Amino acid sequence: MTDPVRFLLDGAVIEIADADPTGTLLDHLRTRLGRTGTKEGCAEGDCGACTVLVGELAGDGVAWRAVNACIQFLPMLHGRALMTVESLSRSGTPTPLQATMAANGASQCGFCTPGFVMSLHGRGIGAVGRELPLADVIAGNLCRCTGYGPILAAGEAHPPGPPRPDPALVAALRAIRPTRGLAGQFGERLWFAPRALSELCDVMAAHPDARLVAGATDVGLWVTKGLRGIDKLVFVADVPELTRIAESAEGVHLGAAARYADAHAPLARLHPDLGELVRRIGGLQVRNAGTVGGNIANGSPIGDGPPALIALGAELTLRGPEGQRTLPLEAYFLDYGKQDRRAGEFVESVFVPRPAADDVIHIAKLSKRFDSDISALCGAFRLTLREGTIAAARIAFGGMAATPRRAPACEAALTGAPFTAETIERAAAALAADYAPLSDLRGSAAYRLDAAANLLRRLWHRTAGTPVSVLDAEAIDG
Repeated sequence: MTDPVRFLLDGAVIEIADADPTGTLLDHLRTRLGRTGTKEGCAEGDCGACTVLVGELAGDGVAWRAVNACIQFLPMLHGRALMTVESLSRSGTPTPLQATMAANGASQCGFCTPGFVMSLHGRGIGAVGRELPLADVIAGNLCRCTGYGPILAAGEAHPPGPPRPDPALVAALRAIRPTRGLAGQFGERLWFAPRALSELCDVMAAHPDARLVAGATDVGLWVTKGLRGIDKLVFVADVPELTRIAESAEGVHLGAAARYADAHAPLARLHPDLGELVRRIGGLQVRNAGTVGGNIANGSPIGDGPPALIALGAELTLRGPEGQRTLPLEAYFLDYGKQDRRAGEFVESVFVPRPAADDVIHIAKLSKRFDSDISALCGAFRLTLREGTIAAARIAFGGMAATPRRAPACEAALTGAPFTAETIERAAAALAADYAPLSDLRGSAAYRLDAAANLLRRLWHRTAGTPVSVLDAEAIDG
């Protein structure tokens, strides 16, 4: 038996009886619902032309999020509300925001405009991320006409507002909210959407080869860009145990399906550098969908989260047919495309310990484009100082090897040594023994080694309070 996918569009129930689990919301909007205002630009969650707002129950209200429709699979919409650019002017009259955009020349060729409008409208109605600076809210929307000035002016003219109560929408969402896990079949393709941890465990025990999907910010590209077929999918974003975030004196506990947008503030409270790193993980639309656990589970060598979490001493908990097991996060990554995950196991949570007040920490991401870009290099450093001596060191990099990995030779050069410029130089030289990076479009091997060493020097300059020369600054940030 195949469960239909149900969601609300402008208050009306949309039911898809034969949902392809790898069919995208963007394709359904344009080809089945005639909502062509939502554009296909990049088909990989980068340009924001397909931005829509998705709402879900949050207590007695609705939490709206801007997401990229191009990489949202249809079952991910079940039990939610949807708003497209056509939703804003159903009366035939543009909203004040749309009128300002038009009057200020904020729409040039017009292709990107619906996406910008949806991001800014979400800010105006209190969507997740409304507290961010305006430029951050639209960092996931690209304008190829370079028309950002008038767009920013239009956004400034319509400041963010609080979430708007909508009892009718809440009641409608409660009416379609599932009380059990869903399952479906489309041709030979199977999909499952459990609603409890026990249901997820049962599904994975029966289908250990299934592909888990949380935000689809990675798997979505396998379909839209790689044209890959996926025969079994398990959607985990509605398993409550996987979405929990808990802060304590010891640290932050994050369920694997906790979205980066929700984890941003708790992680920033661990250390400002960690918060700044999360702020640069994709655009807001990506962080509204992408999850901490997904960023770990896919094992990408250039994932932004793992190097920082490794340096902070994070622990990973997996769950499978034999129960739970916990391991240091760095031990999970075995080789390129290979992780320490047994048949039927899945990432359940990650725990990030709270740094000591006197720990020296630096986390930095280098990329060709500041916003919404993949790392050329991501470095993270944590030093424990005792009376001027480095008592312990944890250093990790992404983009330097086949996996996110610590730097044992560099750590050894630091540990037990005085915290001086000379020690830092010896440790920087030791990085060449830890990594043999590749050259690719994002940077050469020489650039990566030089930049990694400069990030370590930057930590020293920040901590010692000495000025960084113009030459050093160019080497670090170039």
